[in-house]
Amino acid sequence: MAKDNKTVFANLALLITAFLWGVSFVAQKAGMEYVGPFSFNCVRSFLGGLSLIPFIYIAKLFKEDHRPKRMKHLQHILLAKAGICCGAALFTAMSIQQYSMLSASAGKAGFISSLYIIFVPIISICFGHKLSRNVKISLILAVIGLYLLCFKNNTSGFDYYDILLLISAFFYGVHILVVNYFSKRVDAAKVSCLQFFVVGILSLPLMILFETAHIQDFINCAIPLFFAGILTCGVAYTLQIFGQKYTTPVIATLILCLESVFAVLGGAVILHETMTPKEISGCIFMISAVILSQMQLHTFRKGFQQPSLQEEAQTEDSARL
Repeated sequence: MAKDNKTVFANLALLITAFLWGVSFVAQKAGMEYVGPFSFNCVRSFLGGLSLIPFIYIAKLFKEDHRPKRMKHLQHILLAKAGICCGAALFTAMSIQQYSMLSASAGKAGFISSLYIIFVPIISICFGHKLSRNVKISLILAVIGLYLLCFKNNTSGFDYYDILLLISAFFYGVHILVVNYFSKRVDAAKVSCLQFFVVGILSLPLMILFETAHIQDFINCAIPLFFAGILTCGVAYTLQIFGQKYTTPVIATLILCLESVFAVLGGAVILHETMTPKEISGCIFMISAVILSQMQLHTFRKGFQQPSLQEEAQTEDSARL
């Protein structure tokens, strides 16, 4: 396949990925009509982990393994640690987000959740990193966007669920940093698969204790569960790996940022959600903040400010939706 054709197909793959991630917010919202947050996350996470197994198996067929037995053993231990740590962080973020979907609209959830990418450099301050100029500007844009999107002009102010979505975005940022720590030590696809099973296992006892879902409820919720569990994990994850391999980081981030736009469009078309002009203005500010936070103002062509975090965002994003 010619290089230009690969680039075209890569960009198309990323566009489909953004679409699947965006519409998954609709699936999450629709799922709350049938089962509780922990029940939904439990089943979708197990489905997500299972959907990645064929991808891992196929990739293994095309890669010879010459590692010594002792090295395999040590790497398996490290893989287990990575899966548990990443899964715990992901469980926290997913649980808060899914609980918020009881009330929050799919479109609003998509935009607020996208702010996880801005929380990454903010959290990094605790580890001695400094905020770049474009990230500082992004923070200002994000705050303005949040105000326009979420603040109500009456006495209620910010909605409780909007605050929870913001907290969820913070923990997704934590998750990216945890994944980034293990990224160069273990296989990303295997960690992604394992962390889904960890999320499912952690969600199971909470589902049993606090929710009373029946088999028929899960059957009624089959389409949202399969969409959120399989399409946005196994399918989207595979498409993103292909897409980011054959296109530039700048183009990749621009396309993937459309995820929040697709969340709004999906919510409008499928769930008949609407947004006021004020809320739409907030969305514009927020997506601008997300895009700007990943660009180097003085060397735009060189792409992301923190490439390593973007590379690992493919695992986080597939898990997030």
